[in-house]
Amino acid sequence: MNGTPADGRSPRTTATTRAGGRTSSGRVRNDGPLRIVRLANFVAPASGGLRTALRELGKGYRAAGHQPVLVVPGERASDRETEQGRVITLPGPLLPGTGGYRVLTDRARIAALLQELAPDRLEVSDRTTLRWTGTWARRARVPAVMVSHETADGVLRTWGLPEAAARRAADALNTRTAHTYARVVCTTEFAEREFVRIGARNVVRAPLGVDLVERHPALRDPALRARYADATQTLLVMCSRLSLEKRPGTALDALEALRRHGRRAVLVVAGDGPLRARLERHARERGLPVTFLGHVRDREFLGALQATADVCLAPGPAETFGLAALEAMACGTPVVASASSALPEVIGASGAIAEDRGEAFADAVELLLERPWPARREAARARAGCFGWDASVAAFLAAHDAPSAGVTAPAGVAAPGPVLPAAPDGRTGATPVRPAAPRGFS
Repeated sequence: MNGTPADGRSPRTTATTRAGGRTSSGRVRNDGPLRIVRLANFVAPASGGLRTALRELGKGYRAAGHQPVLVVPGERASDRETEQGRVITLPGPLLPGTGGYRVLTDRARIAALLQELAPDRLEVSDRTTLRWTGTWARRARVPAVMVSHETADGVLRTWGLPEAAARRAADALNTRTAHTYARVVCTTEFAEREFVRIGARNVVRAPLGVDLVERHPALRDPALRARYADATQTLLVMCSRLSLEKRPGTALDALEALRRHGRRAVLVVAGDGPLRARLERHARERGLPVTFLGHVRDREFLGALQATADVCLAPGPAETFGLAALEAMACGTPVVASASSALPEVIGASGAIAEDRGEAFADAVELLLERPWPARREAARARAGCFGWDASVAAFLAAHDAPSAGVTAPAGVAAPGPVLPAAPDGRTGATPVRPAAPRGFS
């Protein structure tokens, strides 16, 4: 691995002059280009939403003139320059039963790398195995944020923990996280609630986004549709990791319910994960017309699939944003989402929400299909238009107290985080939880 920072200065000189993100007087640097070092676990070659978010945010930080450095686990060490900035891969062991996720476990090596990189800001996308880096940042006097990509109690419930026990465990974990980092970034009001519940005052909100140029309704492809469904069939699509917390089985249950009620529906599943074999067996045993594509690397094909579907299913009950669902909406395809997730907040009135049961999802699909075809596609696209990556990048940079030249948050947004578009009940989540003199920022 190349030990020289991307700006060409030696590690020793960089650490001395930048003093771990502060000027020689000890004041946190808030002006000029900043080196934003980002750490993430649970990023696999076949992972989707987190990998997309990391890439788009890195591209945005770089476009704003900063120096993003992403550190992730992989099979072997590497160090390369990419469109999202410098990406460093450290060897990390496979996590059993996750279908390919790796984790960064060598604390000494990570700490040495952080010392070498001398970040101005630290951004961590893992509240469990990497939480110790918040302590490292405080000791190094580096302002650090943790990005909450999932709700702790939601994940614990999907693993079978009773609700009360899940809440107690989540509250304990989140209290330690909020105390460890200068700020906690949540992508939705839904994700923010579990930190508000424990009284955390250093939480800010920053939504994720969608590429409205890459994803658009014109990608709809009649020939692709004919590959999976005939003219009399309803084409359902689910783009999801096939793991327990995503509850992909709900989509198969919904398909079975629709067909039992006379709807000639088929399902295409784009995604892979530890539950794939079980789901394939389930579909065969019940005679369900399901096509499993595995992980789709071709983003153009995936966009065409999303644009061609009649309805996209998003059954994950612990989703704190739902990038795949938002991409489908940008392609003009409405979404049925779990009422237990953050997606009702994201999809607004353009889609439908359902309880976490196949029958409920089937009923929601029928409700969407009752709407005129052009109207439901226009509504989905219009809603997705509220979530551009420029606004997301500006919000994340604001959470870092970093200059955001070239990217701006939407009008009316109160720093440090933008306001989400109105949810179905009219709420906007317009009042961010203000940090009370968080450690590391001044």
